[in-house]
Amino acid sequence: MTPARDPGYRGRFAPSPTGPLHFGSLLAALGSWLFARRAGGQWLLRVEDLDPPREVAGAARGQLRTLAAFGLEHDGEVTWQHARGALYQDALDRLLASGHAFACHCSRSALAQAGGVHRHCVASAPRPDPALRFRVPPGTRIAFDDAIQGRFEQDVGEAVGDFVLRRADGLWAYQLAVVVDDGEQGITEVVRGADLLESTPRQLLLQRALGLPAPRYAHLPLVVDADGHKLSKSLAARPVDAGDPMPALRAAWQALGQDPRAIAGTASPPALLRQAITAFIPEAIPAGPVR
Repeated sequence: MTPARDPGYRGRFAPSPTGPLHFGSLLAALGSWLFARRAGGQWLLRVEDLDPPREVAGAARGQLRTLAAFGLEHDGEVTWQHARGALYQDALDRLLASGHAFACHCSRSALAQAGGVHRHCVASAPRPDPALRFRVPPGTRIAFDDAIQGRFEQDVGEAVGDFVLRRADGLWAYQLAVVVDDGEQGITEVVRGADLLESTPRQLLLQRALGLPAPRYAHLPLVVDADGHKLSKSLAARPVDAGDPMPALRAAWQALGQDPRAIAGTASPPALLRQAITAFIPEAIPAGPVR
C-alpha cells in the first residue's frame, strides 16, 4: 500500500462510543496501527461522538483505556468530533455556496415511497427543519483501488442518491464529518473495516467538491459470527478483556492473515507488537469475512 518506510504516513482509528471495544473494533485498530507503524508514520485517534442518542455514557473513555491496555499507543491528542462543529459548518457553507449542497424538506415517509433514495425532492410542503444534502447527478460513477479489496466502482446516483450532510435534527452526518476531519488532520491512509467500503465513493465526491486530497484506502475484513452476521451487530459481540489482552491480540493478528509463529513466545502486548511490526505482511490480509 505504501513504501516500507514513509514518515509522512498519517493514519487514524475512529471508534464510535456506542459501547465497549469489541473484537471487530480491535481488529480494525490493530490493522490500522500496524500499517502506520510499519511505515514509520503516525497513528491518530478520533472519537466519532456525533450522535448523542446512540452513545453510551463512559464508552469513549473506556475504549481509550482498552486501547492503551492493548499497547496501541497513539500520536498527539485525541480528537473529539463533538468539538469540531465550526469546521463542519464552514465546509457545509462552501458546499451550499457552490451548489453542491441544498436544503431538503422531504420526510422519511415521503422518501420511503421512492425506495428511500433521494433523487429529487418529493416534499409536499416546506419544513422548519430541513436536512442538508449533497447533490449527486444521475450517472455519477466513482471508482478507486482499495489496497485489500481491489477495484471498487459504484454508481452513487443509483445506489445512494443525494445524501445527507446535516440531519433534520441538526446533527452532523458521518460522511461530511469524516471527510472534513481526514482533510484537516492530513490523513494520508484510511485503514478501516470493509463495512465502510461502500461509503468511500461518497467521501471521494465530497473531497473533490471541497478541494481536499483523497487518502489511500484499505478496507480490512469484517469479523462475522457463525451465522455470517457482522460481529458488532450480533449477540456474539463481547467486549475484549483489557485485563488479559494477549489472547485477543493473538486472535486479531491471525484474523489479519498473519503467521502466528511470528509472535510466538511474546508474553506482553508491547513485546507482541514489536515483533508484529517487523513481521506484518499486508498482502496476506484476506479480503473476505473472517470468523
